[in-house]
Amino acid sequence: MQNEQNSFIELVKRRYSVRSYSDKPVEDEKIIKCLQAVHLAPSACNAQPWKFIIVNDQNLKNQIADATSKNILPMNHFTKQAPIHVVVIMERPNISSAIGSVLKNKPYNLIDIGIATAHFCLQATELGLGTCIVGWFNEKKVRSLLNIPASSRPVLIITVGYPKNDEIPEKRRKPFEKIYNYNQY
Repeated sequence: MQNEQNSFIELVKRRYSVRSYSDKPVEDEKIIKCLQAVHLAPSACNAQPWKFIIVNDQNLKNQIADATSKNILPMNHFTKQAPIHVVVIMERPNISSAIGSVLKNKPYNLIDIGIATAHFCLQATELGLGTCIVGWFNEKKVRSLLNIPASSRPVLIITVGYPKNDEIPEKRRKPFEKIYNYNQY
């Protein structure tokens, strides 16, 4: 039996969107472990329609951070604090997954990227790192900065670093009994 402190549910409870980072550098080995978790993520028809670009060059990272915020909206100004940005790229899926997406009218590639991103973030949490998944950014600018080909699309940015403090904020969620039913809607 697994120690309760090391259980999966405890890991999920510890993971939150970090918006305040310390200036402690992130070890490459920890990023590699997060990428190994991504590598093991399942995907429709084993398409693995993703590529993760690790941005650890300070100047480039700050330019990516600039692409996540606008002065008129007070969003994502925390991104410059994070020592690393991981840009999640949506690649073309394999033919089986692409056909399935069309026939079932479900964006399997985006679902797969969500699963892979969750793997990355949960592994990061286990390693003592904080993450925040950012979807609001200037795709055109990020594409240009990272030389992303037209056939691929940047869809998420994960900020990564050590949280500034150890306090885990309380999660505000719908009441538990409102998120599921048995046997019917």
